[in-house]
Amino acid sequence: MDHEEPLSGTRLTNTRLRTPRAAAVAGILFSLLITLVLVLILISTPSDPAAPGAWLSNSARRGTVALALNLVPFAGITFLWFIGVVRDRLGHLEDRFFASVFLGSGLLFVAMLFAGAAFSGGLLAEAAKSAAAPGPDTLAVGRQITSLLLRLYAMRMAAVFTLSTATITLRTQVAPRWIAMLGIVIAVVLLVTVNLTLWVALLFPAWILLLSVDILRSGFRRSPGAARTVTDTA
Repeated sequence: MDHEEPLSGTRLTNTRLRTPRAAAVAGILFSLLITLVLVLILISTPSDPAAPGAWLSNSARRGTVALALNLVPFAGITFLWFIGVVRDRLGHLEDRFFASVFLGSGLLFVAMLFAGAAFSGGLLAEAAKSAAAPGPDTLAVGRQITSLLLRLYAMRMAAVFTLSTATITLRTQVAPRWIAMLGIVIAVVLLVTVNLTLWVALLFPAWILLLSVDILRSGFRRSPGAARTVTDTA
């Protein structure tokens, strides 16, 4: 039994040291995936939800949007991992109020993102099945609902997530102050201007990428010292 305890402690320590790195990489993957999704959708669909649906009869455009929608689940999964690393980074410094807003807005963002993707996927499936664009009424309702889910709800939740995360990092100083201040500015921009153009939404993954890179760099800097401390303690 005396020989098993150090081995168990070593495994637990190694797991804890690896987790922030893996999750920080997940944040980077989320940033790249959601950026690709947004760009593919923006270049393949009309900016106005009420625009005619002739683009749906274009197989190349449908294929591009279908590719973007197939990437959405992976973006959501990596985003959940990113939420985990932020909470792990905070540790005992986590404030219950801001942590609740942070976690709730992050989960709602993923839910709205999935719902919007499901609606868009339904339109594409109908267009592919009938080899023509859906009727104007169906198209108008579907695109308006998709636009509301993505712009009004998903990106607003992304703004709240950015604001709460930036506030937490500013109060706990687990990230550079300038990254936190930039996050607050981006959150305000998303709240105010995302209805004007969806291109503004690209600011969200850009900030997540910046924060993830900082977390990854901090993990590499702290791991050797942390490992030595644990070894000495054992």
